[in-house]
Amino acid sequence: DACLNEDLRDVAKNYVSKCRKRIKRYLPSSGDHFLDMASGPIQYDEYLTYSDNFKKRHCVDLSELALNQAEEKIKKRGEYYCGDFLELDFDENFFDCSVSCHTIYHIQADLQEQAVRKLLRITKAEQPVIIIYSNPKMMINLFIKPLKLLKRVFYKNRPSNVVRDEGFYFHSHPISFWKRFEEEAEVRLYPWRSFSAKHQKLIFPDNAVGKLAFEILFKLEDYFPSFFIRYFKFYTVVLTKKGLHK
Repeated sequence: DACLNEDLRDVAKNYVSKCRKRIKRYLPSSGDHFLDMASGPIQYDEYLTYSDNFKKRHCVDLSELALNQAEEKIKKRGEYYCGDFLELDFDENFFDCSVSCHTIYHIQADLQEQAVRKLLRITKAEQPVIIIYSNPKMMINLFIKPLKLLKRVFYKNRPSNVVRDEGFYFHSHPISFWKRFEEEAEVRLYPWRSFSAKHQKLIFPDNAVGKLAFEILFKLEDYFPSFFIRYFKFYTVVLTKKGLHK
């Protein structure tokens, strides 16, 4: 999965690592229970550090194999749940922090709101639900879409025995989607990473120039957050659940 969907080049390593660490800016300083919704095998070192200040990391995933690999890394500090998040039972106001990285937009479009509301329901008041989400209106699409149209025209006579790889289900709502949660949570958006791995490999050369460009990009994302949230690929949603009397 990482080989297909991540930019594993040395030139991108530092930038991608710093993007993953951005989540730590929004985590509580400590807590008992940390929810990792769709944890996978916790495949990156940066992901492991998210629960450093929590007593227990609760990992949810559809893959038993992924959960077994996660258990090898965090052992008794973890609890493991194999199944559909929407069908699993958790107590309300139980988790001190809930995180979902690159998962919500793979849930059926009409069920995404239900998933987010469940995350809010099982997370304690005044504590964050942190979601990495994808922006459907990226500036780069202005250039990519015409190329895709040309490709379709060029391959209009594609042989019928050629099977296209459609990949995972994917649907990202517009940024305005998050306004619906404002009654029960303070909603804040932050840049996470500007490009998909595919586009990073296309735009950033695998040399010193590319490395410098990544360093500049990271600084620009922090200096101009609204611009990068609105026009680039991935952003972080921080939903801080309101107290009972707010």
